[in-house]
Amino acid sequence: MVLALHAATPVRYKDVTGKKADGATFTPEKLAGFVARQIAITVRSASSRTVRVLDPAVGEGALLISLLEELYTLGICNIEVHGFDTNPQSLFIAEKAIQARFPLVPTYFSPEDFLEYAGRFTNTFSLFHGEWPTERFDIIIANPPYVRTQIMGATHAQALASHFGLSGRVDLYHAFLLGMIEALGDNGVAGIIVSNRFMTTKSGSSVRKVLREAVSLTHVWDLGDTKLFDAAVLPAFLLLTKSAPQNKLDPGFTSIYETDSEASCRADDVIAALAESGTVSIEDGRCFQVTHGTLDLNSAVDGVWRVATEKADAWLKTVEDHTWRTFGEIGSIRVGIKTCADKVFIRSDWSSLDKHEQPELLRPLTTHHMGRRFKADSAKAGRQVLYPHMVNEGQREAADLTFYPKSAAYLETHRQTLEARSYVLDAGRKWYEIWVPQDPDAWELPKLVFRDICETPTFWIDLDGSIVNGDCYWLSAKNHKDTDLLWLALAVANSSFIEAFYDHRFHNKLYAGRRRFITQYVECFPLPDPSSTEAKTLASLARELYDQTPSTATKELESRLDYLVWRAFGVDHSKKSAGNGI
Repeated sequence: MVLALHAATPVRYKDVTGKKADGATFTPEKLAGFVARQIAITVRSASSRTVRVLDPAVGEGALLISLLEELYTLGICNIEVHGFDTNPQSLFIAEKAIQARFPLVPTYFSPEDFLEYAGRFTNTFSLFHGEWPTERFDIIIANPPYVRTQIMGATHAQALASHFGLSGRVDLYHAFLLGMIEALGDNGVAGIIVSNRFMTTKSGSSVRKVLREAVSLTHVWDLGDTKLFDAAVLPAFLLLTKSAPQNKLDPGFTSIYETDSEASCRADDVIAALAESGTVSIEDGRCFQVTHGTLDLNSAVDGVWRVATEKADAWLKTVEDHTWRTFGEIGSIRVGIKTCADKVFIRSDWSSLDKHEQPELLRPLTTHHMGRRFKADSAKAGRQVLYPHMVNEGQREAADLTFYPKSAAYLETHRQTLEARSYVLDAGRKWYEIWVPQDPDAWELPKLVFRDICETPTFWIDLDGSIVNGDCYWLSAKNHKDTDLLWLALAVANSSFIEAFYDHRFHNKLYAGRRRFITQYVECFPLPDPSSTEAKTLASLARELYDQTPSTATKELESRLDYLVWRAFGVDHSKKSAGNGI
């Protein structure tokens, strides 16, 4: 199977810069040196035979040059270098630079795409099976391209997913990771820079599973929001060997994220800070929380990766001992609606239409613009959605527009746009349907709504029967009469405790300390026993905060609620800062 990688870039991204479309993120010199040094430490000694080195995405050769310098220092000089890159100009620059500094090292560079090369030799990707065209490689060093599904195109993404056994929102580097593992020889060493997203996302679960089962991870560095690259990517660095992971200690895990805590030590730069522990300030004035531990391998093989320390594990064990259920056990967490034609379905100016033209199917819409802790900001309301869905005899179906002539007339004026959504028609849906409408009956129920990305958790209760937009998530209780659990969840979710829980359990942030509150995280949030005194008080306080928001009375109420949440889970409120090394 030959994968036509770059030909599949969709026309609608023709204005994307070549750098972004190709996923090129050239490696900074200091990071290249760090990666090469860690590989060399793992290799340690010279070999009498030729050492085969591979970089499957050469770029301008920074990684290879750093690696060759480190290997030469160890006395490993019998080396041949192999590389791939679809940019001939970059390959030319890399080859000239290597020849100038290491004239005795033969280079075998190809403008072919590495995945096309790897994909030819196994019809169905299966580790350690199939014929490899040449000897496998002793060392791999790589910073593969990061290209999300929406850039590479759905057809190409599906081909990669099928061939490499991937699922969810595929990124090109997922396939590169699996291809490199196949290309690495027995007892070979690899150092790979990737986006840290794969460690926590559902789409990365198949990659995590392979890495856990097929290789021995030596160390993982989550480089977080260090801004080492110009591109908006949060990188990670994986050091691994192609050996059976049996009877092996848990891999080391280091994370570094920016913090506003007071520094306990100083370092010249981000790379130097990785050798420190605690809160480290660097010369440019930024401070980072550096945590060293191990990769938690107690979870399922495809489970989320997190840094484990004795203090953090003890803290989480205490919380677990005080947990009655999780958010995911009291109800399903869903994303809001996705219309795939927002300009047609969602407007804030419906009132500008003549009253005889305003669609009958308009419903109030909750968006992240209204997001506020405990209670939505009604002053920022105004958007409505034309929602053409209902439930008939327990089944969701498209509304019969013959009963809604104004809605039918409006939708008809946009028919060409809506019918252009071919995937709606291909799925056997009516041309005027919303792509992801969710359960029409559930909108009327009380529900917990929350923003996806924010610095502090922002959860609120909706009692108005509004529809939730796709920029938010929502939860309604399985037992629709048991709204007390939603109020209890609201109290826990808006506490500083849940920030600490999030950081210890998932240890994943975006830039500037922002966190992602998505299904796979929030469904794990704990709840104390609702029959306990603390839980009943918390639910009552959450209701009161809903009623009092916005007012000056909320500050004291929130402070009391925050303290009680920590106490309900048996952990020390005075140590609520995630920067204290818990």
